[in-house]
Amino acid sequence: MKFCGVFLSAAALALFAAGGAPGLAADISFAGILDTSFSLRAGAGDAPALSYGIETHASLRMTARLREMAAVFADANLIALSGDNAADALAAAEMSGGGAFSTPFAAGPGFIAGLELERLFFRLNADAARLDGGLLRIPIGHGLAWRPTDFLNPANPLVANARPRGVLGAELSWWPAFDLKVVGFGAAPRDPFTRRWEGGHAGATLEREWGRAVAKAIYSFESPREGARLGVHRAGLSVKADLAAGFVLDLLYSYNHERRTRLDGLALSAGFDYSLFRGSLLIVAEYLFSGEASSTSAGGGGRFLGRHYLYAGLTWLFDDFTSAGVAAVCNLSDLSFAPAATFSRALFQGATLTLSAQVPLDRDALSGDGSRGELGPLSLGRRFDFTAALRLRF
Repeated sequence: MKFCGVFLSAAALALFAAGGAPGLAADISFAGILDTSFSLRAGAGDAPALSYGIETHASLRMTARLREMAAVFADANLIALSGDNAADALAAAEMSGGGAFSTPFAAGPGFIAGLELERLFFRLNADAARLDGGLLRIPIGHGLAWRPTDFLNPANPLVANARPRGVLGAELSWWPAFDLKVVGFGAAPRDPFTRRWEGGHAGATLEREWGRAVAKAIYSFESPREGARLGVHRAGLSVKADLAAGFVLDLLYSYNHERRTRLDGLALSAGFDYSLFRGSLLIVAEYLFSGEASSTSAGGGGRFLGRHYLYAGLTWLFDDFTSAGVAAVCNLSDLSFAPAATFSRALFQGATLTLSAQVPLDRDALSGDGSRGELGPLSLGRRFDFTAALRLRF
């Protein structure tokens, strides 16, 4: 963690020095978000019957523009955790393989703290092309909650505000016409210590716009690794259309010859968003089919255990400063649910208070029949979770 701090400080000093160098004009800007939250949780299983959590999380973002030809972007997260939040962070670190694969934490009096490098990449601009390289997000899909085509940066609808993790790679974009975009991309293997490019990614997308609709075709090849000696081919389509409602379709088929992939390699999501009462009520719904070997399943590198999922949400905008909503992530295969309610109020410009509550449910929680589900209390480790969070933008 000390190395990361020294590195970021040195990078900032170098960019400031470049901004003052003769003949080189650098426009450097900083922005950030500070989230402070307090939560109360009723635990399930081995978790405490009642527990608390505190988290302070700052996302610091720097942009340095070198005239119109280049830019450097750096995002870092500073985190201080206590209670449930600290326990969850350490459990996530253990599940992902330990400190080498996760944010390292240092212990203090009553908290643990960490520094995470989220984005660090350059951008080179030309007349009809752009090159991005470094630690970045490579966005592909248009999905609302699931986005199966975003296999490099998967979304988690259970944590709606979380930014998808970046990958170490590059993206070359080319616009041969005003409404046509071609992108080639590559990403390093998930295992940072491999030296044989096992599990590395290379692919391309072709995107076309038609007024209120956009369609993107995707192909990617994952180099041979353990469990996929001939590599993994991925091909799919992502469509977004703004008609009477906003419609999205994302599908990605993953083929692994070693596993003899068939229909189980398909991940498909389809959904819509629609507003009523002059935009005061927003309705969102999206279905996901997750094949056993697909990009969204736990067996294919994703996070989900079931086959059929549904995300649905309603948001009411009282005015420009106040909103309330309810949403639920549902595993239709085992009938488990994670419903949540949220209330948000802008206190003043740049400051927002959000109150949220989540109640995981499954058939065992409702009827006691022993049928436990993926999104039930024992799986998520809680029966009730209430959080009050203050967000400051600067």
